[in-house]
Order: sequence, then C-alpha cells, then structure tokens
Amino acid sequence: MTTDHVDRVLVAGGGIAGLAVRRALHRRGLPSLTLERRGDPAEAGLAINLPGNAVRALAQLGLLDDLRAVGTRVRRREYRTERGRLLFAVDEEAFWGVETGPHCLRRGDLMRLLQLDLPAGDLRLGAGVVAGRQTPQGVEVDLEDGTVERGGLLVGADGVHSRVRRSLFDDRAPGAALLATQSWRFMVPNPGVEAWTLWAGAGALFLLIPVDRGEAYGWVSTSGGPVAGLDPAGLRRAFAPFPDLVRDTLETALAKPASIHHSPLEEVRIPSWSRDRTVLVGDAAHATAPVWAQGAALALEDALVLADLLEAGRDWRSVGPDYERLRRPRVAHVQAMTDRLSRTARLPGWARTLLLPRIGPRSYRATYDPLRTAVTS
Repeated sequence: MTTDHVDRVLVAGGGIAGLAVRRALHRRGLPSLTLERRGDPAEAGLAINLPGNAVRALAQLGLLDDLRAVGTRVRRREYRTERGRLLFAVDEEAFWGVETGPHCLRRGDLMRLLQLDLPAGDLRLGAGVVAGRQTPQGVEVDLEDGTVERGGLLVGADGVHSRVRRSLFDDRAPGAALLATQSWRFMVPNPGVEAWTLWAGAGALFLLIPVDRGEAYGWVSTSGGPVAGLDPAGLRRAFAPFPDLVRDTLETALAKPASIHHSPLEEVRIPSWSRDRTVLVGDAAHATAPVWAQGAALALEDALVLADLLEAGRDWRSVGPDYERLRRPRVAHVQAMTDRLSRTARLPGWARTLLLPRIGPRSYRATYDPLRTAVTS
C-alpha cells in the first residue's frame, strides 16, 4: 500500500524529538505524519532534567503552564566529591530566571505534554521506519509492515541508532562518549536531596535530582569496560568510597533490578545533517553525553527552527542547508563544552578537588550563557 502526500512532512520517530517536530509543525498549520515503531514510546518510569533553554523551547511550543504542573523546579545545582565535600554550587533559578528556570519531570509526562491538544490521526504507533529514500517528487519510507509512505520532506528523529541516517547518510555514528562508556538510570524514593546533586569519584559519577511524589531520578556512570547489562558487584565496588546516602540509594535501586535501565554512553558527530529532502534532528543528528543535559533541549530547539523554515515557504530541498547553518554553531558549542567537562571529570580526584571550585562555576556560565538566547522569536 502506498499513500501520496507530497505536501506533508514525514517524521521518523515518536520520541521527544519527533513529537516536538510534530507539535511545532501543527502550531504552524503544516501537515505531517509521525511514524513510531513502538506501541507506547513513553518511558514513564524515568525522568529527564530540562535546563533553562529546554524550558524556554517548551514555552515557545505553548507548554510552559502545563510543564509547571508536573515534576519539580530545579533551583540549585551542587557538585560534590566522592566523600561528600561540596566543591561548588550554582543558583540555577537566579541564572536562568524564574520564568525559564530548570525543571525535572518524568519522561512520560514530557511525552504527554508534547501531544496535548493534537489530532490523533497524524501519529502512527507500531509503524517502524526501515529505510528512507529520495524520489523525483519527494521522499519515501518503507515501514516494517511492508507499507510505504510518501511526503515532501523526511525528518529523521529516530535517535542515536537512526535508521534514516543509516539509509541516507554516510553513517559513521555513533561513537563512544569521552565521559564514560556506560550509564544506568532509575527512580528511587528521595533520600533527602533538595537540589541537582552530583558526586564525582575515580571513574564513577552519581547524580540525584528530586522529581515529585517523594521520588528522585538517579543517573550513574562508570568508566570500566563494556557491560551488557547490570553488574551489581561492579557498581558496588565503584561507589564503595562514596557517602552513606549514595551507597544506600544505590542499594535501594539494586533491590529492584528490573527498574534499572542500562544505557551505553554514545555520541553522534557527523559532517552533514541534511541531504536533499531529508533532515536529521535531535540525537539522530548530534547525540552528546548528558554532561549538560542538552539532549532534549537541543531536540526541542531543532524542532522550532525547522518548523520556522518550513513555514517560511522555502523550497523544501533547500531547507536542510539553512537548518544546518542556524543550528550547527549552537550544537558545536555544546559539544565543545561537553568535551571540556568530560575531560575534567576524568582527572585524578586530587586535581578535580583543586580545580573545580574555581573552574566549575566559570564552566557553567560559559556553557549556558550562549544558550539563554532563544533560537526563534
């Protein structure tokens, strides 16, 4: 079965990036069809931290009030040693402002927000894209069920292991992140943290962020060799020098191993994000280690910029270069700052303890200052 709709945008992927593109297009009156391979893409059991530029992007998508009704505001950020000593702290609300201060919420809640008040007919679940191709009239995608969909533009929003990128681009991605090789994510009863709090040790990082309902989001990483899944003994060894609060929280998470999600830390850095009538957004184009929590933020911004270009009525074959021209500098800045902090995180403990109180606040400002400027008016 083949459907001809050369005036619509096909969006491969119904995660945060794809749903943001769908919403941004809908708000501008541009027809689209979003194709998601999973039956229910929402990871309701996990959370996500949104810096101020992500919150601003959600405001531009008409979701600020709805965002503030779920999750929790993140007003303070703390960096600590593996022994618990405070190296430096940042007043995030003062930096970003009350209106667009950082926010932490469940990923499933963010997915639901992005779909508020949108018609159901332009999102198809259980419709995985196998491959995409250019045609004289536009683009086509082959779906896992054997059907074909056509459109005037294809947006690859299908994540780190993008099938769109693999089928249409010189795909040399993803690669291992400089920060570490692997990480684990989980939700736990909040052990008493009131701020975004990171403990950094030798080859191990432990982050806790308060969310809501008495729970906190946990993210941990280690720099050991690749592990296919959960390695409780290895995690216990890595975090043995850390404070009781950290070790006890880890034990709470390990008591429910099925709720711990293992994620290799991978990055995507490729020379081109567009080709003719195909454009990559979000992690498919530029996944980065979560040092500055910019994965979702950059994806939301990508959606806004791309939708603006399409609304302007440009020839869709020329939208890609304009999109890259507008987005490359901002993404390159985030990548550079990610590499800088990743190298700092891998320093010996004595060097981090010596340097971070001085360079940490400067790195925070240097990273986020350029991101306080909105990407669209």
